[in-house]
Amino acid sequence: MSYILIVEDEEDIARLVARTLEKNGHKTRIAPTLAKAQELIEQETPELVVLDLMLPDGDGLELCKYIRFKEQTEIPVMILTAKGEEIDRILGFEMGADDYIVKPFSPKELALRVKAILKRVKQIEPPSSAINIGPLNIDPNSMKVKVEGKDVRLTRTEFNLLLTLIKARGKVLTREILLEKVWGYTFEGYARTVDTHVRRLRKKLGPCAEMIETVWGIGYRFKD
Repeated sequence: MSYILIVEDEEDIARLVARTLEKNGHKTRIAPTLAKAQELIEQETPELVVLDLMLPDGDGLELCKYIRFKEQTEIPVMILTAKGEEIDRILGFEMGADDYIVKPFSPKELALRVKAILKRVKQIEPPSSAINIGPLNIDPNSMKVKVEGKDVRLTRTEFNLLLTLIKARGKVLTREILLEKVWGYTFEGYARTVDTHVRRLRKKLGPCAEMIETVWGIGYRFKD
């Protein structure tokens, strides 16, 4: 049974999300504020945080930042908010969110996307050898990445995206294929999610950014 923390100040929405997730076998707790969410995370690490952005004591992105920079945690974050502009989505992904759903939402879609996130978090792959491509070094077992000997901290989604591109080295992967392989779903209209994550990944890879090529109108390819 997975423990999911719901950070939402609107009681009706929080209860709907909780009921939806509990029907699918998850344990939930609700935090109506950022302060309460941090308190609960310190008490018990959740396997997923469902996060609203507009909270009484601040912007939900602050909690996203807190989670991402908290030592030794790789908690996936799903943003669930009424803020649906493209710039809001980009900011959410820039702060390390793994997924983004706009209110009003479909409980069925929410359940499916939570399932997809938890599946890829729990997915255990057999041990793999370290990957060395020029100044880029990747250890698939420890999820550690180095560029020119310096550690690069990636979210789990960014790491899976990088590994997926490398495994298909030289081949073009469409946005739809990447959504299926990395995110575990192919909902219409979410191809921009891939673009945002690729942009963020390139920024973190610095001098190795050009290894990920854009194939205009199709998708992306890791240089062969």
